[in-house]
Amino acid sequence: MTQLLNVKDLRAYYGQVQALHGLTFSLNEGSLTTLLGANGAGKTTTLRAICNMVRSTGGIEFDGKPLNNRSTESIVRFGIAHVPQGRGTFTTMTVEENLQLGAITRKDNAGIVSDIERMYAHFPVLKQRHTQQAGTLSGGEQQMLAVARALMLRPRLMLLDEPSFGLAPLVVRDLFGILGKINREDKVSILVVEQNAQLALELADQAYVIETGRIVMSGNAKDIANNEEIRKSYLGY
Repeated sequence: MTQLLNVKDLRAYYGQVQALHGLTFSLNEGSLTTLLGANGAGKTTTLRAICNMVRSTGGIEFDGKPLNNRSTESIVRFGIAHVPQGRGTFTTMTVEENLQLGAITRKDNAGIVSDIERMYAHFPVLKQRHTQQAGTLSGGEQQMLAVARALMLRPRLMLLDEPSFGLAPLVVRDLFGILGKINREDKVSILVVEQNAQLALELADQAYVIETGRIVMSGNAKDIANNEEIRKSYLGY
């Protein structure tokens, strides 16, 4: 399979504090990969470093092109969509206006209209709420809107930071089911940061476990999920 994202010896810093200590990993095109680990392990920082939102060193290549020293905006234009923790919807805008904003870099008006309808097919509740302000949606609905808005970019890679955070278990399972469908049917590669290791491993092809800014375990997601010793040692379940 073709490597889409290739990260080598990634180190990241907040001021003088080093948060990542030489991460090396890769994503194949069309894959769904998860980064697992406890709070403060460096998962969110890894996504921020890919998008050049934090000072970092090391090599980051997307489809063979270096991302180092590029602006966050130019990285988005490469086809990388980032859904940060906390959803980040524009609360005073309607659902449909949020979706239109996700396509702000695009010029194909007919394609944008078609993709909005495609998002409503993925997330029917957003169709029902399309004239509502985003701030009036439930937490689960706002997370769905954040994912749908990112997909309006027509990304090749989507970075998801803790999509299950603060959501009810049934909502989380529904959301993860939709993410799997998007990965399979729309051929969007996904890198998801998640604390719900059990659910993430059910969804993913490949998994990396981070502790204190270092990768301590990697492998096939199903193999890790089926290895009780690894689960207890690194994932706590």
